[in-house]
Amino acid sequence: MYQAYLFDLNGTIIDDMHFHARAWHEILTKDLKSNINYDETVLQMYGKNQELLERVFGKGHFTQQQMDDYSMEKEHRYQAAFKPHIKLIDGLGEFLEKAHQAGIKMAIGSAAIPFNIDFILDNLNLRKYFPVVVSADDVVLSKPDPETFTKGADILGVAYDKCLVFEDAPKGVEAAKNAGMQALALTTLHKPEEFHITDNVLQFVKDYKGLNLF
Repeated sequence: MYQAYLFDLNGTIIDDMHFHARAWHEILTKDLKSNINYDETVLQMYGKNQELLERVFGKGHFTQQQMDDYSMEKEHRYQAAFKPHIKLIDGLGEFLEKAHQAGIKMAIGSAAIPFNIDFILDNLNLRKYFPVVVSADDVVLSKPDPETFTKGADILGVAYDKCLVFEDAPKGVEAAKNAGMQALALTTLHKPEEFHITDNVLQFVKDYKGLNLF
């Protein structure tokens, strides 16, 4: 039914979004003295790091260099905290191997920067499954704009309606719909009722155990 699988990264391949949220919340409140609470921090965690800072503090509050510096500091804190816990979401290793053996093309489509994508792919030895990676640096507009996924499909050479997107975020599912793609939604950070668009969602799952799409 599908010729390609397009995977978001954080919260979809690894269950790490709480580590991202804690790193962001620490920087936003302790370093930058915002009064944003943890739950609101989670809601702001979509798109590029610069976009998050601009949503919280407004455009023009920071220089580009300051945003780049805070972004990288956040990633260093996240990686230091998450590395002792790094592992695939349950069942994903078997699922990826089955897809690979079935000849299904696969790509990463993430708003993460290459520094974080490389951290995951290299530590978990996933390069053979994902020859194509679309990162924050590769697109003009972030999710829910469809560019992340349409670009991945274009590089793979697969029609959009033959792609299935794996996502954990409402904005990601919306991006899939905007690309004309169906999605499978992971409930690692968000509950099903938090997804305002669901008509392109095949199903909600907590992990990949027993998942059979072949």
